[in-house]
Amino acid sequence: MKLGYVIVYVPQVAAALEFYRRAFGFDQAFLHESGDYGQLDTGETAVAFTSHALGASAVPVPYTALDPTAPPAGFELTLTTGTVDEDFTRAVDAGAQPLSEPHDEPWGQRVSYVRDPFGVLIGIASPM
Repeated sequence: MKLGYVIVYVPQVAAALEFYRRAFGFDQAFLHESGDYGQLDTGETAVAFTSHALGASAVPVPYTALDPTAPPAGFELTLTTGTVDEDFTRAVDAGAQPLSEPHDEPWGQRVSYVRDPFGVLIGIASPM
């Protein structure tokens, strides 16, 4: 078994794809003609977005939508890069909420945190 997708439920799929393109440089891999599902070109594991409308009809139980004004949910997307400082600035310039400026951790990793406009907590970190 392997991790195939990480899917984030958002109000507007195209807006999410565009934000991640501007903020992190990810290309759009796919956007369904309905606009209810799209994927980024993120490597072996896809990061995808589904509209709340599609989520409500496809997920067999109700879920709680992310609220960008509430504390972040207890998970993060961690993006690894060799240019943490520059990528943190790019993300903030694209509309991400800065949470923690780039800094060095005791284990040797450089990290920072932002939050996307939809409420997702994102770590920007150097590879381990």
